[in-house]
Amino acid sequence: MIAYVNGILENIEEGNAVIDVNGVGYNVNISGNTMDRMPGIGEVVKLYTYTNVKEDAFTLFGFLSRDELNLFKMLITVNGIGPKGGLSILSVMSPDDLRFAIIAGDSASIAKAPGIGKKTAERITLELRDKIKATEDDMLSYKSASSDDLSGEGTLSKDEAVAALVALGYNSSEAVKAVRKVLSTDPDAASDTEVLLKKALKEMF
Repeated sequence: MIAYVNGILENIEEGNAVIDVNGVGYNVNISGNTMDRMPGIGEVVKLYTYTNVKEDAFTLFGFLSRDELNLFKMLITVNGIGPKGGLSILSVMSPDDLRFAIIAGDSASIAKAPGIGKKTAERITLELRDKIKATEDDMLSYKSASSDDLSGEGTLSKDEAVAALVALGYNSSEAVKAVRKVLSTDPDAASDTEVLLKKALKEMF
């Protein structure tokens, strides 16, 4: 299997990139998240890849980070989610937003991806929640790393606060942003779920 392709970006269009590696052009399917962060034509790029092999096709799916690739691999373990479905979800949600949507049970946000119905989105949250929670790096993968160097108890408070906001009707992306904002100014709030939730609610207005 091809673990990654490292070469010159020859061409890029929605959902697809051509990478020239020593004179061989690799056609790679990419997510919207990866596409938004790709370099310019003619520049060097490295994509971590998943190879989908069928009798009549050999298809590469590429991502700028191993993190996004690993989430893609998780998604396609869910019944009813193929590579195209996984790519669709990662085209409308960042890896962090997807993780916290799964943890919070926010299937509505996942269902916004083209081709992903309500029942499929619910299946994703049910089947992947424990896998996401079991991965310590995923539990601590907020973007504001300086405010996230906290104990396991603090991490649990953050997850509970995000889940509570989602239960109140906010989507997971809004909830995560509000919790991050609170913790960026008051890291101690992570030790008390109730305090963190109240402050996060104020950020929503």
